[in-house]
Amino acid sequence: MKRKDFLYLTGLGLGAAMLPGLPALGSPVSIEDALQPVDTALKKRMADVALNTAKSKGATYADVRIGRYLNQSVITREDRVENIANTESYGMGIRVLANGCWGFAATDRLDNDNIMRTAELAVRIAHDNSKLLKEPVQLAPQKGYGEVSWKTPIEKNAFEVPVKDKVDLLLAANNTALKAGANFINNSLFMINEQKYFASTEGSYIDQDIHRIWPTFTITKTDAKTGAFETRNSLGAPIGMGYEYLIPDENEKIKGGLFPLYKKRYDMLEDIRIGTAQLDEKLKAKPVEPGKYDLILDPTQLFLTIHESVGHPTELDRVLGYEANFAGTSFLTLDKWESKKFNFGSPLVNIIGDKTLPGALGTVGYDDEGVKCGKWDIIKSGTLVNYQTIRDQAHILGLDASQGCCYADNWSSVQFQRMPNVSLQPGKTLLKATDMIKNVERGLYMFGRNSYSIDQQRYNFQFSSQLCYEVRNGQIVGMVKGAAYQANTQEFWNSCAAICDESDFRLGGSFFDGKGQPQQVSAVSHGCSTTRFNKVNVINTGRRI
Repeated sequence: MKRKDFLYLTGLGLGAAMLPGLPALGSPVSIEDALQPVDTALKKRMADVALNTAKSKGATYADVRIGRYLNQSVITREDRVENIANTESYGMGIRVLANGCWGFAATDRLDNDNIMRTAELAVRIAHDNSKLLKEPVQLAPQKGYGEVSWKTPIEKNAFEVPVKDKVDLLLAANNTALKAGANFINNSLFMINEQKYFASTEGSYIDQDIHRIWPTFTITKTDAKTGAFETRNSLGAPIGMGYEYLIPDENEKIKGGLFPLYKKRYDMLEDIRIGTAQLDEKLKAKPVEPGKYDLILDPTQLFLTIHESVGHPTELDRVLGYEANFAGTSFLTLDKWESKKFNFGSPLVNIIGDKTLPGALGTVGYDDEGVKCGKWDIIKSGTLVNYQTIRDQAHILGLDASQGCCYADNWSSVQFQRMPNVSLQPGKTLLKATDMIKNVERGLYMFGRNSYSIDQQRYNFQFSSQLCYEVRNGQIVGMVKGAAYQANTQEFWNSCAAICDESDFRLGGSFFDGKGQPQQVSAVSHGCSTTRFNKVNVINTGRRI
């Protein structure tokens, strides 16, 4: 039997295998099979079966998502390979509007009879749901695009790179750390390819091929005399690129930083060499003195604060209380937006939602409602001006169209509002990190994400870093440990005093951002340049030896 016929008749569906550390389910698949695409004409025929059935059963609107999700992980520790896995999940989700209410059903058996039965079930669910409806769903207008496609602009498909090459890279990196004196290291490489086909009764047939990659490691070094230990995680970001991300380009090195970082690529070996040496500094570092400091936050650290204190509280469903039972709501209530003058941050703070940002994890051509993606202001010159919406939320803000923030993590999951790439815009005047430090009398320079906490309304928070350097009178004087900054969102962003220019702008991000019940995950990036925040409260959370 030909592969495309096998997929058409049965699908691979949700199997028993789960990648270590990956929440996506799927069935084991050979890499050779993973590289064979499903025929677009076949997906269109299957979609039309579902759309026509839904309309014949009374749906006023229907959309179909045929998803093929490929995952590969390579996991190593010290001098051995812990696990290598390839999985595939393949099936169809059907969403309909009937009696003014949503209905959804999904199947991994993609023959005509099962597709029709699934579409009928989705309509029945919508009719049953409508009995509890208080007001009908209002969908923002959306034109059909016909047959279009979009693909992550990659140079080298990570799934085409031999597994041996990936294993060799990870083990060479581990060996680098061990030779430099590390006691332990684990090192992983995760790759995802989402092949997503969207069709709707509005006339869209959208085929997308989306790629993401995430290299990550943790190095540990111990002090044999005291038993103390320190760790250092990768400063590399997950990214929406191909395997070329792991091939560093010397022309992309950020100039004027504390140590070599790249604007768009990642040098794992160099990061491990530097990181292992930094563990000796961390072991000897003195505990930070609590108090008020000027914070210089590198993008490897600040991205997470953007994610938690800006990205999540500007999700409109969270603002409306729909997420109250899972990770809270938002302090950015509608009255603050309606006032048109809520002071979120200093005039330097300009934050946008952007589904088109090159290399970002959340970048696609079209969202999971068939809306063409774009970008928009969320915070403008320190003032709250917008949120994040999907088609059935746009009318709440008086918008004529969705902002394209709809996503589902699997064909079997119903799509809902998810965070776009949310980024702090760089400064408009030339400014390097070294220039920024010159003006600091008492400060801390932080790199890398570490522990954090934030309250249920995304207001009061605490963040720490992988690396923290003390700054006195414009000079870096050494490393400190145990430093965590505390603030509320509004006072923190109002303390923003300087932002480096575009040449320092980099991406950080979350590969598995959780939301919803049942929980789904999404991938999202946050860009920024090195930024200074004045007079922020810092506490000592570290161990005193």
